[in-house]
Amino acid sequence: MEIILLLIYSGIVWLIFFKFKLLPWNFISQIIVFTLPIFGLTALILYLNVVAPSSSDVRVLNYVVQVTPRVTGRVIEVPIEPNRPIKKGQVLFRIDPEPFEQKLAELEGKLPEFSAKLDSAEAYQRQLGDELKAVRSTRSALEAKLELARKREGQTRDLSGTGAGTKFDFEQAQTDVKSLRADLAQTSANVSQVQQKLSARTKQGELSEVAQARAALEQLKAQIEYAKWELDQTVFRAPADGTVVNLQLRPGSYAAQLPMVPVMSFVENEQWILAMYSQNELRNIEPGNEAEIALKTFPNRIIKAKVDSIVWSSGTGQLPLSGTVPQTGVAPIPPGRFAVRLKPAGRDEKTFMPMGAQGNGAIYTEKGHMVHIIRKVILRVGTKLDALVLKLH
Repeated sequence: MEIILLLIYSGIVWLIFFKFKLLPWNFISQIIVFTLPIFGLTALILYLNVVAPSSSDVRVLNYVVQVTPRVTGRVIEVPIEPNRPIKKGQVLFRIDPEPFEQKLAELEGKLPEFSAKLDSAEAYQRQLGDELKAVRSTRSALEAKLELARKREGQTRDLSGTGAGTKFDFEQAQTDVKSLRADLAQTSANVSQVQQKLSARTKQGELSEVAQARAALEQLKAQIEYAKWELDQTVFRAPADGTVVNLQLRPGSYAAQLPMVPVMSFVENEQWILAMYSQNELRNIEPGNEAEIALKTFPNRIIKAKVDSIVWSSGTGQLPLSGTVPQTGVAPIPPGRFAVRLKPAGRDEKTFMPMGAQGNGAIYTEKGHMVHIIRKVILRVGTKLDALVLKLH
């Protein structure tokens, strides 16, 4: 673009000083003619860097999922091929399900036994409740009989003292009172014994035996659900649309549930486009600004985009976790740059861009619309030059 502007300027100078000779070509005019484009282009470029900042470091980033199996076992099937499109939910690999099926069957076989134990404990709890009601009823009846026997004892004592009754009746009444007292004491002991058995209850009002049986049953059900989950995890599916790169997993391999040992890398189709800018270039950039990208992968092509956001974080603002004091005087901290996230827009919204592609880009702010065309021409000239493969072999 600078060359085009210089050519246009040279044509104007030729017309003014040589074709029509409107001004004399002397020492002063020569100084003005040669210095004016230098200052003009310098001012124009500096102004462009503010209202339409460009970046020579534009990168295409993809999310990469390190695929680690959730269960450990022998791989029996890998029904995918590397570098081929994969849809979300498509099977990536299968682990031998037989050990997990046997474990599930074993746990489900214990379910009737644990259910029977809970039923037995609940029946025992109901039995104790019925026993408590029975012994309490017996105790109430004995208390009433004892009260009546005491009255008869008093009556026969009075009658025996006056000669109106026999001494035998009085002694018989005394015997009845003693017998009823013994029976009442035994019944009270039975009530206490049943109450003691019922006293070991949980907050929910259950016997400890019932609570233990119920807890064991619930634990078994949880183990069954986990065993079902493990069986389901023997089939690993794609978490999103994408591709698998450098596929080395084969049937017969042993896949281990180790976070640091992934079996493959899954590259999602969702992408980030980051343009790196110096800190003083961000003053006028806002989300929604128009942007253009020229990737070296696609020479002579401009990709339209919009500013999504500015990543207001930089590694130079982070201190490492350690017990040492950060060094500040030995070596200067390099100036940090901030990333601006771009999203393809318009007809280029679904454009395929390879992961790791690099190139140039420019953002057109809300200021200086008249000179944006210069930045656009510069970007387009640069992408045309990318079509040249400059190597000698």
